[in-house]
Order: sequence, then structure tokens, then C-alpha cells
Amino acid sequence: MVTFDLKQHLAARTESVEAVLDRALSGTASRGETARPPRLVAAMRHGALNGGKRLRPILVWETASLFGRSDDGVVRAACALELIHCYSLVHDDLPAMDDDDLRRGQPTVHKAFDEATAILAGDALLTLAFDVIAEDAVHHDAAIRLRLSRDLARAAGVGGMAGGQMLDLESEHRPRTEADIRLLQSMKTGALLRYACRAGALLADAPTADVDRLTRFGEVIGLAFQLADDLLDVEASPEAAGKATGKDADAGKATLVGLWGVEKTRGELARLREEAAALLAPYGDRADILGALAGFIVSRTS
Repeated sequence: MVTFDLKQHLAARTESVEAVLDRALSGTASRGETARPPRLVAAMRHGALNGGKRLRPILVWETASLFGRSDDGVVRAACALELIHCYSLVHDDLPAMDDDDLRRGQPTVHKAFDEATAILAGDALLTLAFDVIAEDAVHHDAAIRLRLSRDLARAAGVGGMAGGQMLDLESEHRPRTEADIRLLQSMKTGALLRYACRAGALLADAPTADVDRLTRFGEVIGLAFQLADDLLDVEASPEAAGKATGKDADAGKATLVGLWGVEKTRGELARLREEAAALLAPYGDRADILGALAGFIVSRTS
């Protein structure tokens, strides 16, 4: 088994991801753009460069690495996904949505700036993601770049994250079955994590069977991430979580933790960790980092 320091490894990956994000969020207009308004750029940077685990882009990177690709183009593709994630957080925090004042221990974008600027910042982060994923460096084959763009749109849009957010809003103060909750969580949270692992395999030209296997791995850790997040909302302090906690119950939102209780949820997390390990088993030591990431997702405290 490969021995490595996961914390140190993630810190190095995060530094590289943030360097690419920093360049993408420059105040200098790219070719074809007219100008980048400084206030909008500042709000975008506040929403995207204020810390965070960078789990989604790191999953793209590590999955591509599993199949032998780990270059700047992979990191760019990974950052396109992170721009989508950051846009969703900016909009989630708005008063009309989750109404949060704190994100990653700092004021949310609408608090640091204003609501209109936060809406535009989210819009701009979303559209910038598709600019980045279309870059030639992402993959030499335009057909693969197109496939990645289409898959990202579907993961983020009406049949993915945005649709899941709608189902989540509709679930407030209403009875929901386990199947209902699993569906909304697979869309709201799981779709982007599923995409991360699938995209990494596609970027590295992995065989179809491996793309399918890593896609399932992404689905498993997506559910695990949401379950761990729901546990944090129940058990963690705002200081530890870096955001307000206890809000799901206050809003009457449907969660599996609320349906099952803490102990059954922990049991399901353990089962998901075992499934994730089984999916990675054919790759042996090459998958140690992905396996450690799955463990990190299950046991995270923030």
C-alpha cells in the first residue's frame, strides 16, 4: 500500500487548483471579452477564492491520475467544475434561498457586497465554467470537450443540481419518503460529485467499463457527502462547520438523518464506504488516494 500524508497531499492539490482559479478570475479581459467590471470580479473572487476543501476539482484530478493523466488541462477541467460549485453556493446563500450570512467562516457574497451583485457574480461564475471547459488544453479531442461540457450542463442544470435544489425547496415542511429524499439529494449534491469522477475518467481516455465504474464511485461518495453534511448540520457547531448549523430542521427540510436518526445514518455511511472501497479494489494501490478521499468524506467534521 502506498504511504502518503493525505492532508499534505490535499493541501498541494488545493494550492494548484486555487492558482488556476486565480488566473481564471483575473480582472483582465480575455480575448473576445470587452471588459471585466472590477466590482463584479471582486464579488466573483470573494465567492470562489475564500477557502474551501476543493473536493470536487480534486476528485476530477485524482480520477484522471488513476488512469495516467495529471497535467494542466486536467486541472483546468477540474476548475470548471469548481466554478459551478462556487456559483451554486453564492446563489444558495441568498435571502430568497437558504438566507445565510456566513460561508467558510466569512460573510457570504450578498453580505459582503449586495444581493444584485451576488446574483450577477453567480451568473458569471456559472458561464465562466463553460468557457474554461471548452479550452483546447482540456483535451486534444474536441468531441471529448463537447461531451464534458454537455455532461457538466446536465449535472448542474434542471435535471441535476438546480433541479435538486427545486425539489429541496419543495420538501420544506412536507412529508417526504426515503425515495423522495434520495432523489433530491442525488441531484442537488450528488450530481456534481458523480460528474467529478466521471469527468476524470473521460479526461484520461479510460475504457468505458472504467468510466462506468468511476461514475458509480462518484454516486456513492455523493450520497456519503450529503449524509455527512446532514450530520454536521445536526451535530456540529457553526464555528466547526464554517456556516450556520441546525438550519435544516428549522426550515423543515427533509433529510435522511431526520428520517432515520443519527445511528442509522452512521451505519449507512459505513456501508457506503465499503461499497466505495469495493469499486476501487480492481485498481489496487493506484487507487489509495481516491480511497482515502472516500474515507475523508465519510468522517469529515467541517
